Amino acid sequence: MDLREERAGDRQAVRDLDLRAFGDHGLVVADLVDTLRDTVTPEDGLSLVAERDGQVVGHVMFTRSLLDAPRRLVDVQVLSPLAVTPELQQRGIGSALVRHGLRVLAERGVPLVFLEGDPGYYARFGFVPGAGLGFRKPSLRIPDGAFQVIRFPAHEPWMTGTLVYAEPFWRHDAVGLRDPDV
Repeated sequence: MDLREERAGDRQAVRDLDLRAFGDHGLVVADLVDTLRDTVTPEDGLSLVAERDGQVVGHVMFTRSLLDAPRRLVDVQVLSPLAVTPELQQRGIGSALVRHGLRVLAERGVPLVFLEGDPGYYARFGFVPGAGLGFRKPSLRIPDGAFQVIRFPAHEPWMTGTLVYAEPFWRHDAVGLRDPDV
């Protein structure tokens, strides 16, 4: 398996992967990725794929958002989404993508990476609940345990506050959980 940055020729394969991996939410995630992709630059954000036998089998995206800290706004990254071909899940592909992406971002001097996700899965990478470290989630629809953060060496103690997601997350209504019964 090879890990590499996403290329223009991977767009359809990543979209197909998201549609399969996220089931009923696949279209929202695929559309979000298509929009977020335009915000990723060589200096800001990261979109990685895992390739096996010439096929894209995994994808992770990190994109710029802001932390509204008391001193000033701070550029941070959000890990979302992470997708692996359903029949290849639980074989280390997602873990390899996340670890590689976190290493690259730490080397770039990113202070913080946030995500919404399963604490049982993401704790292995060093993510912890954000609230206990002075971070506030951008929406009440995000379960407390799902709002997680990892701090890198560039983080300074004053960097606390509210995460402000990039606009595409709001446009695609991809923040937190919606109550299907309302």
